[in-house]
Amino acid sequence: DFLLASVAEPILDVHIEESVEVDKKSLTVFKGKIIDAISRKPLKAELEIIDNKTAKLFSKMNSNSATGKFLMSLPSGKNYGIAVKREGYLFHSENFDIPAKSDYNLVEKTIELKNIAIGSKIALRNVFFEVGKSNMNPLSNPELARLVKLLNDVPRLKIELSGHTDNTGSEELNLKLSSARAQVVVDHLIQEGISKDRLVAKGYGSTRPVDTNNTKDGRQNNRRTEFEIIAN
Repeated sequence: DFLLASVAEPILDVHIEESVEVDKKSLTVFKGKIIDAISRKPLKAELEIIDNKTAKLFSKMNSNSATGKFLMSLPSGKNYGIAVKREGYLFHSENFDIPAKSDYNLVEKTIELKNIAIGSKIALRNVFFEVGKSNMNPLSNPELARLVKLLNDVPRLKIELSGHTDNTGSEELNLKLSSARAQVVVDHLIQEGISKDRLVAKGYGSTRPVDTNNTKDGRQNNRRTEFEIIAN
């Protein structure tokens, strides 16, 4: 099924330099399908894989136009930002930070693309901050460049940038930290030429979890930056 997807839609596959020896078992395989969040119908969309450290394009492919399915392999030793894009929809963000000596890993996911409409909300999974601080990591630049492009392409949009934490520490500190992080993102967008009248910064601390706070992965999912369309 996935083989048919790759045959039907030619893709630029991952390239490995001949001079570098790679343990083929040290791969993360990411597969799934892309659908419309409302109709649940499959979508053909572009998947752009960025090496966050260098901000350079690592690979690009399309999901199958009939099934919406995709399959990609990600060699270990890089921090990958993956953007799923289709005209008329908000981009979807995924992050894979794969240590150099990782074992083989298979990740399956259904990705729902959302319409550009009031209330649509996206987690910016490739915006990073120092632990416990509001200092933004330069690895965030490719993700924020995608957001700047969206705001330039659709100049009527007004968005709320929101910061979220897990439940570690006091709620007072979490609210303060999440607010500061949201403001840092807003300030960055203003520096990139986006009008401050189109941007609102808001911190929610740990009050809006999207996952459990009882596991490491759950807490990581809850620590996030989101944007929501509040006017269109």
